This record gives sequence, C-alpha cells and structure tokens, in this order.
Amino acid sequence: MAKFAYYPGCIAEFSSKELNATTKALAPMLDIDLLPMPAATCCGAGDIAEAKPNLYLSLNVRILSQAEEMGADVMTICNVCTLNLRRANKIVKDDPRVLEAVNEELVKAGARPYEGTVDVTHLLWYLATEEGLSLLEKQGPKGLNGLRVAPYYGCQLLRPSSVMGFEDPDQPQSLERLIRALGGEVADYEAKSKCCGFPIILAREAVALKESHVALSQARDAGAECMVTPCPLCHLAMDAYQQKAEEANATEYNMPVLHLPQLIGMALGLDQSVMQFKRHMVSVEPVLDVVGR
Repeated sequence: MAKFAYYPGCIAEFSSKELNATTKALAPMLDIDLLPMPAATCCGAGDIAEAKPNLYLSLNVRILSQAEEMGADVMTICNVCTLNLRRANKIVKDDPRVLEAVNEELVKAGARPYEGTVDVTHLLWYLATEEGLSLLEKQGPKGLNGLRVAPYYGCQLLRPSSVMGFEDPDQPQSLERLIRALGGEVADYEAKSKCCGFPIILAREAVALKESHVALSQARDAGAECMVTPCPLCHLAMDAYQQKAEEANATEYNMPVLHLPQLIGMALGLDQSVMQFKRHMVSVEPVLDVVGR
C-alpha cells in the first residue's frame, strides 16, 4: 500500500465531515494507507500568510516536519491546504537561510526541525496518474452509468504553476480523466478553473455569489447532472450557498455538488451511509438514481 501522512485540513474535519469520512473509507479500497497526523494544526489558509508571513511559514513547515518524522509524504483533500503546504515547502527548499530561520523558531517552540525531504500531493493528483487510474480499474466495472459530470477545479489547485505544477492551469484534465475512467461523461465548460468566490463570501457576498453563478449556470447549460470538486471550500460555495446564488441571480441550477471522493465512492459501490449525502444542501438523489439504474 502507498503510505501518506494524511492532512485533511480544518474544513474537512468540521464543516465538511462527509469529505473526511468518505476519504478514509475509500482509501483502503485503493491501496492507500492514510497515516493520521493528530498534532497537525491549521495551515492558516490565506489569511495568516498575508498578515504574518513568518508565522505562516512556521505553521506549515511544522506540519511538513511531522510528516517527515513519520517517513511519508503529505496527502491533502483541500485545494487551499495543498497550496499553502506546497508554497511553504518551496520557499524553504529554495532558500537554505529561510529554512534555517524557520527551524530556529520551530526548535524554540519545542518542535522538530525540518530537513526538506517531504513532498505534498492532493488525492486528485495521485489518482489522476496512470498508477492511480490502475487502482480504480482494479475495483471492477461498477461505474457511473454514463452520469454527466461537470468538473470544477476552482483556482487554488492550479495556480501558481511554479508551486502547484501538476497540470496546465488553463486546460486542466485530471478531473476529466477520472470521470471517464469511472464510467461518466464530461460536461465541459469554461468556468471550471475559475474562482468560486468563497474567499470573499463574508465580506462581499453579492460579488461571491456572482462568481458561483457563472460556474453553476455554465455547468447546467452544458447538460451536467452534477458537479464534482476536489476542494471543500468550493463545495461550500457551490452547495451550501447555491440557493442564495439562485435568489441573487433569479435562476435555478438544481445542481448536486459532489466531493471528489464521493464521486469515486459511488462508482466503486461504497456504502451511501458512509458518504453522508444528507449533509448536502442540494439533494444528491437524482445522481444516485442515475448511477443505480
């Protein structure tokens, strides 16, 4: 089994518990061993990075050091966590003086210094490789029964390329490869790699709802029966705020929004109770009807 230090992030442990639960149930089916990181803290999202960059580095490098001590690379299920951990990792690996300064702070706090040997990957990236796709194929032909799925990447898993670097940020294809491998059809649309609006939803709700409207309406018009996203924050913007977006834009989307592990879990026959679809604001029943035909 492939072993990873599992960093679900704050949102998946609290607001989007269904994502965390589904991921942990799915991992053994895909020969992935997720090693818990009970001492890991929040990565700080973008807020701490802007306000206190030194604290941001210390927070994230401390997480990387814990994974290094476990002898495993980090696997995430959140776009924001992936970006923060990879950006911090790149900064300290590119500049030994910065790494030395950060390690001094870690030692003062009683933490282990970081040697710079860890990599950070997202579940999507791991499964979208040839190795990952072969793991899906081993599970058999249950599949999505032709379900028409709109991929929604969001912005922070793709950019900046110098930090993320998995695929072309303007023409990503990892979600598309997974959808097809699982027996689904891709509903393509332009806004799949645009921002969902969540980072500003509390400060400028009207602007944020316009951002989500663009993606939801394009996915609907492309004939999507559901949307899938690898980011819990994008899921909140598209699912939890979907009714508000409908009211603000005088339209209806009726768009079920799935976490990536839920889409995979449906295709592989994972128990529906584990995936906790009742936690979604937009009903997933129409999707389950298609897959279960």
